[in-house]
Amino acid sequence: MALFTRPGDGELADIARAFGLGAIRGAQPIAAGTINSNFAVATDRGRWFLRINEGKSEADVAWEAQLVAALADGGVATPPPVVAHDGRPYAQLPGTDKWVSVFPWRAGRHLGPTEVTADAAAQFGAALAQLHVVGLGLPAAWRRRSIYDHDHLVARYARFAGTGDPALGHAVRVIGEGLAAAAGAAAVRARASHGLIHGDLFRDNVLWDAGRLVAILDFEQASGGSFAYDLAVCVNDWCWDGDLRRDAAAALLAGYRQVRPLTDADREAVLIEVPAAAVRFTITRITDVYLAKVDNPDKDFRAFLARCDTWRGPALGELSSLL
Repeated sequence: MALFTRPGDGELADIARAFGLGAIRGAQPIAAGTINSNFAVATDRGRWFLRINEGKSEADVAWEAQLVAALADGGVATPPPVVAHDGRPYAQLPGTDKWVSVFPWRAGRHLGPTEVTADAAAQFGAALAQLHVVGLGLPAAWRRRSIYDHDHLVARYARFAGTGDPALGHAVRVIGEGLAAAAGAAAVRARASHGLIHGDLFRDNVLWDAGRLVAILDFEQASGGSFAYDLAVCVNDWCWDGDLRRDAAAALLAGYRQVRPLTDADREAVLIEVPAAAVRFTITRITDVYLAKVDNPDKDFRAFLARCDTWRGPALGELSSLL
């Protein structure tokens, strides 16, 4: 859990006034996320999700707020940011250079890996496709570059590839081959449909209530990018329980296609992006968790390294048959 900043009672009251939330009744840290400080806040006007954005510029916070508001307005199941009294959908944390975002509270829970039924996977696939379609109607200028592009991942890999750490020996070899394969398929990746993507739509960024998808959360890593890549990230998380869950993958892809049909170029690119996404998250979990000595078993790089190994076998061909 990330909790870099804990506001005092006076600061919470200032934030509540800035957003017109009402009188504070209570605030509890949320044990989720690794980047920001998040809180569940209760006031006499309701419940709210309060995020203190850590290490972000005002421009970054404004970009995300603008995007989320537009997606919500277009019908995507995501809570729009609350607009402060000064007209901005964020406010400054008093006495700091940090920015606060507030969202209406959405009741719900995350699904575990064994709880992703075919129905849930289909619902999710349709919601992902809707996000992509709505994003196509937004200005192309909003498609900022992802910080996790190929060159960035190669640079991260270089930080540990030559360390000789025995715990990373297999990972270094597999990642090196995976990066080379992704680079060699650059033309295939470029031909896929592009637009605004979430980039990090894991199960812990989606809320469910009574079997219904009620909220897509956390657009911090949203950017311009390949829809095939966004699908690939989701397959690696939603369709995995120690191995590829073919039933979940089939339902997710079918749900997606009902809203946005895949092009031939998309289908070809998915088979490149699925192992590429597994490589990406193996790299970042090595650099951000393993090398940083962060005690977070849920972010162990070996979980995604196992996916890399799986995609080097027959599973990728099985996935191809579902496209």
